[in-house]
Amino acid sequence: MSDIVNLRTARKRKARAADARVADDNRVRHGTPKAVRQAAEAERTDAARKLDGLKRQPRTDPDAGMDDPSGDPA
Repeated sequence: MSDIVNLRTARKRKARAADARVADDNRVRHGTPKAVRQAAEAERTDAARKLDGLKRQPRTDPDAGMDDPSGDPA
C-alpha cells in the first residue's frame, strides 16, 4: 500500500523548496563583492571589444580585389 500524504504539508514543503531556490539565486547575485563584479564586467566588455575588432567588414564594391581573371579574390 502507498503512504498517506498530507496535502497541506506537501504544499508547504514545495513552497519552502521554491523559496530556497530563490534565496540561493539572490545570494549568488547580491553576495558578490563590488570589485569582483566590476572585474567581471570589465572582462566582458574587453572580450566584446576584441570580438568586434576581429569582425570582417563587408565589401561595398563587388568588383574590389578581383584583378585576377580566374575569379579568386586574393
